[in-house]
Amino acid sequence: MQRTVSHIFAIANQKGGVGKTTTSVNLAASLARMNKKVLLVDLDPQGNATMGSGVEKNDLEASVYDLLVLQTPLQEITVKSSEGGFDLLPANGDLTAAEVELLDKEGRDHRLRDSLSQAGITYDYILIDCPPSLNMLTINALVAADGVLIPMQCEYYALEGLSALSQTVQAVSGSLNSRLKIEGILRTMYDPRNKLSQEVSDQLIDHFGETVYRTIVPRNVRLAEAPSFGLPVIVYDKTSRGALAYIALAGEILRRHSVGGVDANSDNNPEITIEAGDNQQDNETDHGPGVGNS
Repeated sequence: MQRTVSHIFAIANQKGGVGKTTTSVNLAASLARMNKKVLLVDLDPQGNATMGSGVEKNDLEASVYDLLVLQTPLQEITVKSSEGGFDLLPANGDLTAAEVELLDKEGRDHRLRDSLSQAGITYDYILIDCPPSLNMLTINALVAADGVLIPMQCEYYALEGLSALSQTVQAVSGSLNSRLKIEGILRTMYDPRNKLSQEVSDQLIDHFGETVYRTIVPRNVRLAEAPSFGLPVIVYDKTSRGALAYIALAGEILRRHSVGGVDANSDNNPEITIEAGDNQQDNETDHGPGVGNS
């Protein structure tokens, strides 16, 4: 049976250190665990999503650079994240040169969209991990995407960053990609003991309503540890609160788009929601590092 056209999400925030890459890798793995065909596009020259998916960025024969600049066919670049269960368009430092070289290329702002256009019948979801800046790579992601998934910490400066990103989305929607919208806002590195976190969370809900995902990603040591092993957290420690949060997010996204749930016999339950008030103290949640640095 032929698949429907993919949902393409750019996972973006112009502020660094909010969990973009962690969200990209773990959402891709969670959707794959729910029997969805997923492609993760690493559009950050740091290649963190590539490494976090278990692929060595320094050993790549081809990367997203070749896709964007040389227009190498997508299928010649795609590799498998065996642990994550999804396909990956990998990246490394070569992608830095693409930011400059694309400036002189015809159709420079829609190179990624054109390359992905043939992938829609193959994948249920395409996730694009964006760099933490507004450059030609990010513009390519926004032009290719249907929606922007915004991970953000619940802190004061994050609200300013969200306002700037909202304006960028509006500008791209008005000139380059009329279907682009904010898909959802994901609260990350959440600590319910922090009063400011609760206040910012309340403000987000007041201003953005149902655009804010119900799922909240807590501060979680396992999320920070998993990338160093080249594993999504649901493989590294599927019982951790970080893993449960991303399984819950995947389930919430599936319900929003009516793409269906997981196998009834699966041990992963998409109905799980990590509540804001859950302040469980255990050996993998207390005062650990956040969900990632990108």
